[in-house]
Amino acid sequence: MAGRRAEEEYDYLFKVVLIGDSGVGKSNLLSRFTRNEFCLESKSTIGVEFATRTLHVEGKIIKAQIWDTAGQERYRAITSAYYRGALGAVLVYDVSKPTTFENISRWLKELRDHADSNIRIMLVGNKTDLRHLRAVTRENAQNFAEAEGLSYIETSALEATNVEEAFQLILGDIYRAISKKPVASDESGAGAAGGVKEGKTINVAAGDSAAEKKQCCSA
Repeated sequence: MAGRRAEEEYDYLFKVVLIGDSGVGKSNLLSRFTRNEFCLESKSTIGVEFATRTLHVEGKIIKAQIWDTAGQERYRAITSAYYRGALGAVLVYDVSKPTTFENISRWLKELRDHADSNIRIMLVGNKTDLRHLRAVTRENAQNFAEAEGLSYIETSALEATNVEEAFQLILGDIYRAISKKPVASDESGAGAAGGVKEGKTINVAAGDSAAEKKQCCSA
């Protein structure tokens, strides 16, 4: 009973969106962080789905609501509406596929066009387990991140490398940013506003797409 009560109580509700090309591992980063699972045969996300996890960040209880947006071109117009209310964004690319890194500039522009100007942004190079296939150097990605004012980290959802650390960093960044100034309330309730204990969220039917993903395992 105490554990359940602790899960329901939190100081802040932060909405964070995962964006990037299809196939870079956004869904597996989400499942690894929220459920400690990795799906070997993960189908492309259709539209938007999200999962939550409550954790301690700098002495506060943060409920992180992580939204996984479809990377396919045809869904971009649909998912752009979901940037509203997001306090953080994780831009993901595949270190073994240079095209996914080249497209980060486009995703960054879209994010800045649709999201709040104060959104905290992190660049994540995923799939570091594919060491023999690496095509994007850490130095190039780090230089890009510094030039754009982004935080940067490399991860492997498969090996559970730096996944926890990545979300801790972005959530800590959000908390430090909002603790310095009042956060405007989200009048429409279409999203999770930081600093609001009981945030309203859009009801997205994510269960069907999640159920289709096979060969999931817990570590």
